Amino acid sequence: MFFWLYYTTAPVDYTKRPLVLWLQGGPGASSTGIGNFLEIGPHDPTMKNRTNAWTEEVNVLFVDNPVGTGFSYVDDPKYLAANISVIASDLLEFMKQFFLKVPEFETVPFYIFAEAYGGKMAVRFAQTVLKARSQNKVKCQLAGIALGDSMISPVESVLSWGPYLYSTSLVDSVGLGKVNTAANAVAAAVKAGHMENATKLWAEAEGVVEKVTNNVNFFNILQFDGGIDSQSTHKFKHEYLKKLYDRHVAQFGHKLDKFMNGPIRDKLKVIPKNVTWGGQSALVFETLSKEFMEPVTKNVEVLLNTSSIQIVVYNGQLDLEVDILGTVQWVGSLQWAGTKSWEAAARKPTLLCSGYTGAFSKNFKNFSFYWILNAGHMVPADASEIGIAMLRQIVGIKNKLRCKSFKKY
Repeated sequence: MFFWLYYTTAPVDYTKRPLVLWLQGGPGASSTGIGNFLEIGPHDPTMKNRTNAWTEEVNVLFVDNPVGTGFSYVDDPKYLAANISVIASDLLEFMKQFFLKVPEFETVPFYIFAEAYGGKMAVRFAQTVLKARSQNKVKCQLAGIALGDSMISPVESVLSWGPYLYSTSLVDSVGLGKVNTAANAVAAAVKAGHMENATKLWAEAEGVVEKVTNNVNFFNILQFDGGIDSQSTHKFKHEYLKKLYDRHVAQFGHKLDKFMNGPIRDKLKVIPKNVTWGGQSALVFETLSKEFMEPVTKNVEVLLNTSSIQIVVYNGQLDLEVDILGTVQWVGSLQWAGTKSWEAAARKPTLLCSGYTGAFSKNFKNFSFYWILNAGHMVPADASEIGIAMLRQIVGIKNKLRCKSFKKY
């Protein structure tokens, strides 16, 4: 498993700041590539310094996870993770080895931030860490998890696509009917426990959406991509899996393929000759495809009901794939003692330097929810200023007055 650690550039001893583990989605999308160079790392793919890089505030750990993603690899496909429990087990073993290399991080507050499918992995991983810690199998100060535009309950997302598209003028009543029909078919398959068929129907529903919206971008509804062409040479068992892989992984990987397999690989000098960045990502996606539609809301409930760690959910306003309506729906259905109190809590704005509102949030006890404005699926890339402000709030770093009009939140 390949990892990339950045020590914070904050003007303090790095052990005085938290460690943030970033988990990418897909499954099969690379954290050390996408999260690092397209979202929160200190440099972009042209090696220019990133404004609002998260390394300015915290230590950041990127891991190419599940194994087979990015520069991580297996010698035999039988070693690929087939479910999130195995993914969590692999991550736990990785963290044990990581703490052996840098033991000073054992006493530093540890946060797991995840995006998209990475949210599923984060929830299960958090459970695994807490259990291992209670058994003295790992020394770790897990303080919280943050689930960004995460596929915690995919069926809630797909059922809300139609209403969301209709309310944003991207479909009319006819288009709404077509999207709802496709979404209801997905929900019926999930209810019947036919998860593999549900994944197939999800892919077909995405196709319906593209047709009635003139190819709206699933990750930001203000963009229209004209369809995604895959350059993957992997031979998928089913055509619908190829289309899903194109949308969820390949379109991001292709932006970085030459960069990661060229100058970055040459600079690292540790990648085996037979390993290429993203070379096994399609196989990772296919191996985990049967779990694509599996919800993990029950796992979130367990964490809320049995632990004191922070549970944070945040969602970009412009994301369609995991739209805000679906996310609010599954959050509202969580079975824990604080549901009614959280719903009744006051929603607070977070202001940008311009004086405009960048997000709304509300919390009760250890649960928080952020509505991120003017951002799609990849919140830190679309709205970096509010993204890093949210990071500070979550990990407890006092806000810095970076501009005259910025008001303390």
